[in-house]
Amino acid sequence: MADTNRILDDAKGQLFDELDRIRAGMLGVDGTGQHMQPMTAYSDRDTGDLWFISSKETDLVRTLSPGATAHFTFTGKDHDYYACVRGTMEMSNDKAKLDELWSPIAAAWFEDGREDDNVCLLRFSIEDASVWATSGNPVRFAFQIAKANMTEETADLGEHRVLNWKTAA
Repeated sequence: MADTNRILDDAKGQLFDELDRIRAGMLGVDGTGQHMQPMTAYSDRDTGDLWFISSKETDLVRTLSPGATAHFTFTGKDHDYYACVRGTMEMSNDKAKLDELWSPIAAAWFEDGREDDNVCLLRFSIEDASVWATSGNPVRFAFQIAKANMTEETADLGEHRVLNWKTAA
């Protein structure tokens, strides 16, 4: 269950914890005309970067220009946390980082594994994010919906924050 208080006190930490729990989200590059596509994000909370392993042959990589603005969206593993992360994305030649992230799962996508000429590392530098945390409690959800329909109040189902990497939070 997402901690709706933590989003107020440690929203960036919560974002990275949630990223560590998911298998994939949707990644897209602004202005390319391409649809977002499912990708696994490897997060680096120390630098505020997300890393992706892709193929140079994908539409996403072929249409990528240096410093392009991209979005990565995901729903938490327990379906009670939602995030839309925005930043700049570019191809990276950081072989040490690629070695650090490489796994049998990544290898499954490339005929020649790590040595495949099409392996491409993408660095996504987070600029800001919009995040929502809900209690995920079905009884609370039902109560809030019923209360909103019987009174003048709107449903209170969680917390929302906008995070900026240029400021502390």
